Amino acid sequence: MQMQIPITNPIVTAIDAAHEARPEAPRAHLGASLLGHHCDRYLWLSFRWVNPEKFSGRMLRLFRRGQLEEATVISDLRAIGCNITATELDTGHQQRVDFGCHVSGSVDGVINGGLPTAPNKPHVLEIKTHNKKSFDALEKDGVAKTKPMHFTQMQVYMLGLGIDRALYIAVCKDDDRLYAERVRLDREHATKAVERGHRIATADHTPEPCPGASPSWYLCKFCPHYGLCWGKDKPEAKPQCRACGYSTAKPDSTWQCEKWQATIPLDAQREGCTEFVLHPHIGELACN
Repeated sequence: MQMQIPITNPIVTAIDAAHEARPEAPRAHLGASLLGHHCDRYLWLSFRWVNPEKFSGRMLRLFRRGQLEEATVISDLRAIGCNITATELDTGHQQRVDFGCHVSGSVDGVINGGLPTAPNKPHVLEIKTHNKKSFDALEKDGVAKTKPMHFTQMQVYMLGLGIDRALYIAVCKDDDRLYAERVRLDREHATKAVERGHRIATADHTPEPCPGASPSWYLCKFCPHYGLCWGKDKPEAKPQCRACGYSTAKPDSTWQCEKWQATIPLDAQREGCTEFVLHPHIGELACN
């Protein structure tokens, strides 16, 4: 009689546990990749590290797969004659695009020339992976309609780098199909996105939820802040400065402690101190 392999494999469990044991710290800035999100409150709570998302080992491996795909796509583009710079593959780090006031991001690369359809035109390069359902929708309707966060991310990068075109490359993880779309700079869209980021980052009050938000709305249900936003959960108990009532996000991209009248270094922001007091507007959400 053939032995049946258990559904929960201890080898896979161990691999996932290893990934979960080394989670990335929350980013210090409000990233360009988030500026197209539909909800101001989500962005404000995320920027203040309130109830940070905890991902399973499988999800962390999926994120890694997306990162590893970048090198493959860059290699393919170079094989057809594209001159690509500012890549993590070449320098060990991605090129930063900084808008001040806590808003910044990192580009996958810059195509300086050689793109077959526009050989003399510089392009911001953005690379994403999709599942089959998402990829099929992208092929049908394009990036602006199906992936507004990706679209806004490219717009912001183009504005910051002074480049008026972007190349969006998508890879289908199910069957390795590729999708390529050239995107034109929409200066008004990009400017509004950056200004929104500045406004949210320095806001001292919790923003209102997005129009249409409700406990039964599917986008709310999948939000990591769902429980807190609708008064079902309490904020994570661990003290940290960004959720403290004494801290203020300053326009020069620093954080100020009003209790100690000092600028708070990044490491100290993550650790908090014994004088921690939950930001009153975060506390109000938990009491709704």
